[in-house]
Order: sequence, then structure tokens, then C-alpha cells
Amino acid sequence: MRRRLGPPALVLAGALALAGCGGSDSGSGSADGKAELSVGSAYMPQPVSDEMAAGFFTVTNKGGAADELTSVTSDVAGQVTVHETVGGAMQEVEDLKVPAHGELVLKSGGDHLMFEQLKRKPKEGQTVTLELRFADSGPVKVEMPVKSATYSPKTGH
Repeated sequence: MRRRLGPPALVLAGALALAGCGGSDSGSGSADGKAELSVGSAYMPQPVSDEMAAGFFTVTNKGGAADELTSVTSDVAGQVTVHETVGGAMQEVEDLKVPAHGELVLKSGGDHLMFEQLKRKPKEGQTVTLELRFADSGPVKVEMPVKSATYSPKTGH
């Protein structure tokens, strides 16, 4: 014979389920010793090459600790490398710093991603999926829209 839960038991079960969803780091403030990362303004200009493409985005860190972008994987490329631009020259780097209470900005002419060994050539209007990995924070999935080859975030075209 099955027992039915009365209303007080259901309320308690619901409250416990909701409490379990919060987790310890869902509070409004950040502990000073932890990075709090979010990614925005992601886009890939439609590649002109069949072999490689570039990608740009901004990582915002609202936390009190710095972190580092250490690697990126994508469904569209055999390899994704992280590059910085110094004095007009592009060079591959192991990681890029995300400062505490600051931003890591990847943009045309500056730090950026290179998608190499393309499995398919992304077209304007499509979306590319990436996974960003950091030294201390958990991985972050990003849906990166493909824009026109001449797109500029300043003008929106």
C-alpha cells in the first residue's frame, strides 16, 4: 500500500529541491578569491579561406581573482589556437589573462582566436559552438554567430 504525501511534506520537498539548485556560489556578491566569468559580444567573420577563420569575444570577470584562458575547442575546427598581437605581429600564446574585476577583449587587430583545419566553412547566419577552458574556472560554452566577412562590432555591419 502506498502512502501519499500530505501538503506539508510536499512543500518541504519543494523547498529542499529549490535550495539544492542554488549552490554555494550563487549569491549576489563574489568571494574575493574567485573569478566570476561571463562571455559576450562573440562573433566570427565569415571566413574567406577554406582552412581557417578568426573569432572574437569579451570575457568579463566580476570576481576578485584573475584567471587565464588556457584552451578552446570547437565543433567546426580541428584546432583552435589563442593569439595575441604585439606591434602588429600575430603570435600564438599558451594563455591569455583575464584580470580580476576586468575584461579580456578579443578583437580584430588584437588578441583573437584562430580556427584551423576547418571541418566545414561557416557561413553568415550560422552559429559555431566553442568551449572555453580556464586555469581555475570551469569550462564555458559559447554560441558564436557567424557575421559577414566585413562585419565590425562598432558599426554593427
